[in-house]
Amino acid sequence: MTTTMEFSGNEKEINNSNTSTRDNNVKNIDDWLPLTSSRKAKWWYSAIHNVTGMVGAGILGLPFAMSQLGWGPGATLLLLSWIVTLYTLWQMIEMHEIVPGKRFDRYHELGQYAFGEKLGLWLIVPQQVIVQAGCDIVYMVTGGSSLQKFYSIVCPRCKPIKLTYFIMVYASVQFFLSNLPNLNSITSVSFAAAVMSLSYSAIAWVASAIKGVQPDTSYGSRYSTSPGSIFGFLSGLGAIAFAFSGHNIVLEIQASIPSTPNKPSKKPMWKGSLFAYIIILICYAPVAFVGYYAFGNRVDDNIMISLEKPIWLIAAANIFVVIHVIGSYQVFAMPIFDMLESFLILRMNYKPTKMLRIVTRTSYVAVTMFIGIAFPFFGSLLSVLGGVAFAPTSYYLPCIIWLIICKPKKYSLSWFCNWFCIILGASLTILAPIGAVREIVIQASTYKFSLDSDAVYV
Repeated sequence: MTTTMEFSGNEKEINNSNTSTRDNNVKNIDDWLPLTSSRKAKWWYSAIHNVTGMVGAGILGLPFAMSQLGWGPGATLLLLSWIVTLYTLWQMIEMHEIVPGKRFDRYHELGQYAFGEKLGLWLIVPQQVIVQAGCDIVYMVTGGSSLQKFYSIVCPRCKPIKLTYFIMVYASVQFFLSNLPNLNSITSVSFAAAVMSLSYSAIAWVASAIKGVQPDTSYGSRYSTSPGSIFGFLSGLGAIAFAFSGHNIVLEIQASIPSTPNKPSKKPMWKGSLFAYIIILICYAPVAFVGYYAFGNRVDDNIMISLEKPIWLIAAANIFVVIHVIGSYQVFAMPIFDMLESFLILRMNYKPTKMLRIVTRTSYVAVTMFIGIAFPFFGSLLSVLGGVAFAPTSYYLPCIIWLIICKPKKYSLSWFCNWFCIILGASLTILAPIGAVREIVIQASTYKFSLDSDAVYV
């Protein structure tokens, strides 16, 4: 009996030792991974990263989306989306530390707590990857296109250079920045990007206002057929959804903020996020409404293409866009880097070395560059991504998780609000990609794929 009890005690000590060793290993890995290696962020870090992540390529397509939706539906959906996504953002911030003593530093960790280890992982991670990698691909195209536009403006007599090479120039900057260790280390880059977003959005609507309403401007349907109008309307829904994509990085941003029982991270995170959302509305509404007012149903899918004068202002705006999407790319890429490095270390048993980081991140940038070169369908790509992945992760997945974890009383205000968001988000998920896929099919039918040439439509 004594021997057995002694053995049990020894076994317990061994188990405790193993648990302690495992916990130390996890802590060491967390101290190395890009999302958890630095927890020294302030509330304004949250504001900066949210503005940089949210006000991106989507804002340039808002006037075009308005032309697809019309004044009433377009304005209503834009403002409603702002309110709904601000509400779901608050929910995610609240749930970051909803379990005492534990922090859900990644979106999929919160999903796993709500849905179970396997189901939560498979529900969240694929959608997160689609959103974040999709944004980075769009930023590749946007950065390259804006560089090309700047080149054509400042040197109209110079020999034309293919879009492919401008995308490669943009990617070369990302190859360098991707080796910065963590989210806090890119704060200065993100700050510059946030300032640029304010600058070029102001240029977009101010230049549109100066240009004034163009001759023969119409606010009717931009499509000549009823099916075209219907599918265009659906595509516009996705473009609006794309504009509100910050939820995929909110928990990851909050992970960089210090937290104690007396000063939980949710307070500075919410302060920064609310400030960011006010800035976002100040950027979105004038660009969408003034841009559509000036050009009507003839506006291009990128408002900067419609604006041709004053030349110097449009050139500056395009450079501002480039600087902004450089920072936005990194904000969305950091969680991807975290996923890849976690998988390689925890599942594939690679050692956390600098070489692993260089190879992993360089490979990711190269893949997004290749896809951006191969498929430069700007406007329609926004709508597909907006419907398929942005709507679930921003509009209704936080609500479903809130219903599971917090269990609000049936028919209470919270219950009704969450179900409204779920129905709205699910509708966007189903309807938005339909129109966008149709537009991509039409464009792809006249597009010749070539890595050695520019985007060629025949």
